[in-house]
Amino acid sequence: MQNGNIRRLWSDYQLEVLFGSVLLVLTGLSYWLGTFIPDWLFENYINPVECIATVAVCFFGAFLLLSHKEQNVIRRSWAGVLLVWGCVDVLTLGLRYLLGIKAIGGMPSDPLYNASVTLGNLLAFMLFVYPTQVLRPGWLNWKLAVLLLLPMIVLGVVDYFVPANLLHFIMIYPVIIFFLVCRHIRKYRQWCEDNFSSMEDIDTQWIVRYLIMLFIVGLSFYFIVFWYVPNRMFTQQWMFLLIFAYTTERVLFRPDPWEKVQTETVQDTNDIPRDDVHCIKDEEMNPVSETYRATLEAWLEKEKPYLNPDFQLMDLRQVLPLNRSYLSQFINKEYGCTFYQWVNGLRIEKAKRLLTEQPELKIQDVAKRCGFSSRQVFSRTFLRETGQIPSEWISTQNNAI
Repeated sequence: MQNGNIRRLWSDYQLEVLFGSVLLVLTGLSYWLGTFIPDWLFENYINPVECIATVAVCFFGAFLLLSHKEQNVIRRSWAGVLLVWGCVDVLTLGLRYLLGIKAIGGMPSDPLYNASVTLGNLLAFMLFVYPTQVLRPGWLNWKLAVLLLLPMIVLGVVDYFVPANLLHFIMIYPVIIFFLVCRHIRKYRQWCEDNFSSMEDIDTQWIVRYLIMLFIVGLSFYFIVFWYVPNRMFTQQWMFLLIFAYTTERVLFRPDPWEKVQTETVQDTNDIPRDDVHCIKDEEMNPVSETYRATLEAWLEKEKPYLNPDFQLMDLRQVLPLNRSYLSQFINKEYGCTFYQWVNGLRIEKAKRLLTEQPELKIQDVAKRCGFSSRQVFSRTFLRETGQIPSEWISTQNNAI
């Protein structure tokens, strides 16, 4: 069982492991290359170019998000992050190149260096707005944000007035927030699997890739703070540029599953009377479940709705008069898995029959007939369900005859 879980985790997140490994290597190479950049070249040319590029990406990205015809909380939140970050960079550029004032506490020897780092942490806190809105929409509001930031602000103020160096405690605080956010990833994926039969449009892996980028940029920030060399900012700045550009593209085009569910919930209230929505109590679970299971499986056998790539949990309402929560509860109890796992199990069984009965079919044709969006998705799901890719499974079946 443990090996199966490990295999499934590897199947779900192998691309994210590769993404993180490549980004970590690129970060290391960038630090190495940064040692060859003369200070005058970085200060006068590279640094301002990177800052201007970041400002351009922030403002242009915010414009695209705010002008999008379909607005939602995630797009507005990320647009706000981009606008604030862009304005801070414009202010920094103005102070440095128009008024000749360098960043406050820009060097470790400066009296306000720790205060400057605290301000940097407060700014970086905004990067957690996006994953928080994805994982728990509506949870993070202004009051809660102030409460979360209050301990770090207090540490920064105490550090300024007390002759004790609290920089290490200040730097630990973002790590705590990072791991608090990471705790919700599993619950979010579970929720997605309970409601959708395909993860391709939902793309739960994207939030993992985003947190990987935050983790690596956080490591880079720690490296700069405790082993300060001006040229190391070269790496930090292009990493922020990558996060802003890459994330803006995803926020623009990534569907919001929470929004879809909220829309369907409103439709549910209007379309179906309250007394038609059955609440399954413990004492009546068995007889009701047996009836519903027979009805459901008869419908599946006749209509085969799972062969539709867009098949979703609420489609079961065509034959079962249950709301979303009880539909999810019913599938979990009766079949011992999530809706996503259940549907893809049905699809894989259909694929096995096609591969056996019609060996002349190409893999991509089998994938399309069984409700998968692509051959790659089909092969990955087949591997997770059977432990073999389709070609290996076909060979095994042929050898067994």
